[in-house]
Amino acid sequence: MSTVSSKSLDESVQFLKGVGLARADLLAKLEIRTVGDLIFHFPRSYDDLTNVQSIDRIEAGVLQTVQGEVVEIEGKELPDGRRITQVVIADSKGKCVAGIWFNSLMIVGKVHYGQKVAFSGKPKWYRDYWQMTHPRVQVLEGDEAKLEVVPVYPLTEGLRPEHLRAAIRSALEKAAQDVSENLPTPTRVKREYPPVAEALWQVHFPEVLPQGVHARRRFIYEEFLILQVALAARRRSVRDRQLAPKLVTSPAIDQHIRRLYPFALTADQDRAVASIVKDLASDRPMQRLLQADVGAGKTAVAVYALLVAVANKHQAILMAPTEVLAQQHWQTFEQYLAKSRVRRALLTGSLSPKERERTLNGIKSGDIDLVIGTQALIQDDVEFAKLGLVVIDEQHRFGVNQRARVKKLGVDPHYLVMTATPIPRTIALSVFGDLDTSTIKQLPPGRQRVLTRWHAETQRERVYQRFQDEMKKGRQAFIVCPLVEESETLDLTAATEQCEILSTGPFKDFRVGLLHGRLSDDEKQRVMNEFRDRQLDLLVTTVVIEVGVDVPNATLMIVEHADRFGLSQLHQLRGRVTRGSVAGECYLFAGIATEEARQRLRAICRTSDGFALAEEDARLRGLGEFFGTRQHGLGDLRFGDLLHDFDLLEMARHDAIEIVGADAGLKQPEHAALRHAVLARYGTTLDLAAIG
Repeated sequence: MSTVSSKSLDESVQFLKGVGLARADLLAKLEIRTVGDLIFHFPRSYDDLTNVQSIDRIEAGVLQTVQGEVVEIEGKELPDGRRITQVVIADSKGKCVAGIWFNSLMIVGKVHYGQKVAFSGKPKWYRDYWQMTHPRVQVLEGDEAKLEVVPVYPLTEGLRPEHLRAAIRSALEKAAQDVSENLPTPTRVKREYPPVAEALWQVHFPEVLPQGVHARRRFIYEEFLILQVALAARRRSVRDRQLAPKLVTSPAIDQHIRRLYPFALTADQDRAVASIVKDLASDRPMQRLLQADVGAGKTAVAVYALLVAVANKHQAILMAPTEVLAQQHWQTFEQYLAKSRVRRALLTGSLSPKERERTLNGIKSGDIDLVIGTQALIQDDVEFAKLGLVVIDEQHRFGVNQRARVKKLGVDPHYLVMTATPIPRTIALSVFGDLDTSTIKQLPPGRQRVLTRWHAETQRERVYQRFQDEMKKGRQAFIVCPLVEESETLDLTAATEQCEILSTGPFKDFRVGLLHGRLSDDEKQRVMNEFRDRQLDLLVTTVVIEVGVDVPNATLMIVEHADRFGLSQLHQLRGRVTRGSVAGECYLFAGIATEEARQRLRAICRTSDGFALAEEDARLRGLGEFFGTRQHGLGDLRFGDLLHDFDLLEMARHDAIEIVGADAGLKQPEHAALRHAVLARYGTTLDLAAIG
């Protein structure tokens, strides 16, 4: 947003012409207290009254304007006591439209017989003629209407639109010229945006609809530019201030690492590896986001990067969000490195004090090359001898702010952020705008897509029979519940209750286990090991299995109350039954779902593309709920919508990179206002030492 800091902009709205104390109190209910607040109280939409139609071409339900001569004025009282006023206008062809007003005297005295007027509204066909209910009326002077585009504002009870518009006009006349111009002139001219004061008038009082829309886009672009300059400056700051070790990949190293894989990398994996190899060879810290669809093999790429660091005689760490996932990675690496001399350790919160001390000593002395663990890896007592690479897995909730915690390591390593939760490009450019991005969509050869079906409760017995048949063949299954225990307030299936019912009922002849987040880490690991070792046939669980659980023999899943989950979460859950060469099956049961939930369930059944689902999920739920952007130091956007205005976000990112590339500290005079706006908005939440 344009910087609001001058004296006139900080004045109370109470003293504006036509406002006063009573209307100031009403405006305060809309969080409007100052002249600046009022100026930036933008319309939520526009009514385009310039859309004039001849009466014989009227379209029902569409806002439009018709013109004609008043031929009838009638007022009467209805049987229910309501007063109705009807004014009929006719055009030169004799075609008529009736304006209808209920319990309103505003039209009385405003029009008279023979007068030429314009009605603006949404017509409907009723009893053989067109009607508009409470249309906007404009008395015409001469043959042409002085028609306008009318802004529609968020209001509060007691505040009339015309009074708000008058107050905004007074505010603009008083202070529009005092609003800071944050867009550098070359950038603004290149993008063909008007100066800030002119744009403010055009937002509130456009002569034509495109003018108002374009002026509003100017402020959305400005908001995005401030964000993207902050991210670009942070990125530049990190790269300019920090020197990372050069981790070079030779043909011999490449060949040695690839021999450890029991498979060939896919083309997408090879492209990601190539980008990472290039980053690691630089003395500027790698800052890369590696995102992959479920089952696409991001861990294999991480293995390559970590082993490059070790081959260059540096330490490397892989940090997972949970102990279950850290254990999963540990077992995967044990398979990869069974014949390797890489010295490795697992560091989690559940280690005994003696084990932890021994591991910490090995890390500090450099006797340990590769460490896999949880956030215990970045606690104050962890000291590395020669750390070269940090890989943060499934930490898509580590935004620009939280990732700064890695600095507690006291070194400048390369780092790679990984997620198997596909991230909409809108979020990738905002939350992760300071990172380069690699994407893996291609599944490894032989990896099957999961068949997903949404069933009514009447189909449960048939689905259970399917599970029994497959488990008799040696397959394993998950049943996912939204709660751990029964709730008095939520009528949802709980994992503990379901486990008891299933183990004594339809699956009494099978080995049924229970996994949920309230178990200790040791208990969780014991249950997962039993399931992985095929000592259990069916695992009743909560969303604790959402990420990272890799049991190739598990091919069946039921999700209870699937309407309670977001699309991305459902996609992650069903990813647990796509780990092997046999096609997985996921069955969704839902109660009485909302329309939005039905849209989610239809979408998850329709496609296996996690990236398409992520975009749909963000569209349905909104980006704030999808990703919690407030957690990431970015706050709320006032004007822009990351999904709807994505073209402006991309444009702003391009321009921000260009601006920061030419003037890293924003020291040039034409960037002074932009620099001030960036620091005012993000200076306390982002590391902006380059411009601070």
